[in-house]
Amino acid sequence: MRKRKLNKLGKIVISLLVILLLGVIGLTTYHFVFKNNKDVKEKPQVEVVEEPKEEEEEPVVPEEKRMSLVMVGDALIHGAIYMDARKANGTYDFSKMFTYIAPIIKDYDLKYYNQESIIGGGTPQHYPRLNSPDAIGKNLVSIGFNLVSLANNHAFDQNEAGLKYSTAFWKKQTGVKTAGSYASLAERNAIPVYEQNGIKYAFLAYTMCTNGLSAPKGKEYYVNVYDKELVKNDIVKARNNGAEVVMVSMHWGNEYTHVPTDIQKTTAKYLSSLGVDLIIGSHPHVIQPIEYIGNTLVIYSLGNFISAQRVLGLEKIIGLLVGTDIVVKDNKVSFEKTNFELLYTYYTASNVNFKVIPFNKLNNNILNNYQTINTKYRKIVDPKGQFNGN
Repeated sequence: MRKRKLNKLGKIVISLLVILLLGVIGLTTYHFVFKNNKDVKEKPQVEVVEEPKEEEEEPVVPEEKRMSLVMVGDALIHGAIYMDARKANGTYDFSKMFTYIAPIIKDYDLKYYNQESIIGGGTPQHYPRLNSPDAIGKNLVSIGFNLVSLANNHAFDQNEAGLKYSTAFWKKQTGVKTAGSYASLAERNAIPVYEQNGIKYAFLAYTMCTNGLSAPKGKEYYVNVYDKELVKNDIVKARNNGAEVVMVSMHWGNEYTHVPTDIQKTTAKYLSSLGVDLIIGSHPHVIQPIEYIGNTLVIYSLGNFISAQRVLGLEKIIGLLVGTDIVVKDNKVSFEKTNFELLYTYYTASNVNFKVIPFNKLNNNILNNYQTINTKYRKIVDPKGQFNGN
């Protein structure tokens, strides 16, 4: 009996030891398996978010605006010229004189010339008190000229009546902008600003000489006679009116000299200091140099576009045609593709068959030794070779 009890007690002890051992194993398994799994599950998950890449901004390219301009000099209509243009019915037609010019200028936006001999109504007159037929203005407009300077030393040749006729005539010419002569003080002081290809520009004109003639008192507005303060005020007004480009036609200097006078140079520097972008010179009746003063392009004299001054020397019938692109970019004005061509006024010994011919269309039958003459006169205009169209 005692032995059975001991066997029973041993079994109980063994059972308890087995249970205890299983408990230890269970706790260890829980710790290393379940506890560790819990740690893994409770470990916070870090979401990787890619930062958005900043788009690279394209550099801002300043807007570029441009307009092309071609310029010729004085339309000086002597008696021989208007008599050659006179038809049997008493009317006038100058168009045959410019057949070489029309195709050259047609693709330019702006086309400038100086109407040296006033279109003053009535009977045409020769030197010294010039008066030209309406047809010269109409014919030049018909081939494209649309910027005309009216301020020159012959502006008063037909007195007040001629000035009134002239301003009325030009107002009738569609698409043409004139400067330098006005019908009223209000018109003179208006300083209009025009627009071409998105560029706003002002066109001003002044003369330094009037052949001893002058406007009636109180009517000085008829012709812009150069005055430093007047010009300064006009330029300020042009800028205030929105002009990005200011062009000034100047009738100045001494006649028949290829060298600009000190007054021309001083005036050009003054105009440049006022911010004028382009100075277009006339009056000497011969060509003079082109140069830059700061950022200002200065053409001291375009010479004669057409005239009958051969008797005074070959240089009086050689003029300039200048072309350029005016560029406005980032509020700055510059000039590109500036180039020039010499022009020759041909006519016979009997003063007929007038025709303006570019030098690149000449031959020795029209002008003997024209190539040597071309080289000589191009050096007068551009001694440094700056203005070859680049």
